[in-house]
Amino acid sequence: MDAGFDARLTAGDVAFDERDAALLRAVDAEGSLNAAADGLNRSYSRAHARLTDLEDAFGPLVDRQRGGSGGGGSALTENAADVLARFDRLRTGYAGIAETTEAVFDGEVASRNGELATVDTAAGRLSALVPPDASSVSVAVRADAVTLHDPADSPEPDATSARNRFSGTVTAVERGDAVSRVTIDVNAATPLYALLTNDSVERLALAADAAVVASFKATATRATPRR
Repeated sequence: MDAGFDARLTAGDVAFDERDAALLRAVDAEGSLNAAADGLNRSYSRAHARLTDLEDAFGPLVDRQRGGSGGGGSALTENAADVLARFDRLRTGYAGIAETTEAVFDGEVASRNGELATVDTAAGRLSALVPPDASSVSVAVRADAVTLHDPADSPEPDATSARNRFSGTVTAVERGDAVSRVTIDVNAATPLYALLTNDSVERLALAADAAVVASFKATATRATPRR
């Protein structure tokens, strides 16, 4: 089980994300699912199937009218407006925290592979995007780039595109209305941070002293020259 965070609402096994919000907004703007799918460069069959899955989980989202003097069409339900409003509140709260929360690790470049480099830090070796010719660097890891795993369910290193992986211990969970900021001790002077939905915090049973595995992509990890 993992809990990376892109803004999403969950109901059962179905997650409502940015693509789903875009689909509902397109239906609202275009007045039909067919036109909405076309405007988003998606197939009608896939858009229809996705809408069916969403409605099974979240309830009625689109009122459909067939033919008649008005020519038919589709319109969002009040429930759809509520789901979109919840999603927007979640995304806004998440963005406000993400803009200000990052961990910065100082280190030395050990090796390079094009734009990517291996950097030795107090937390351990990590891969990051490093400017040319930089040797002493500060590596920033944004909280929204970090995924947390239960150690027992952590994927093998080759099973994920997240190349940086650290074992750590949760030291704090700061809960907001929909999003929590989790602080993780990775045996360095600087802690690592992760943003999760409150549902994910509960699903992973995160609390102080809980063991976790944190992972994040090298391409989401940027270094700047250290002066």
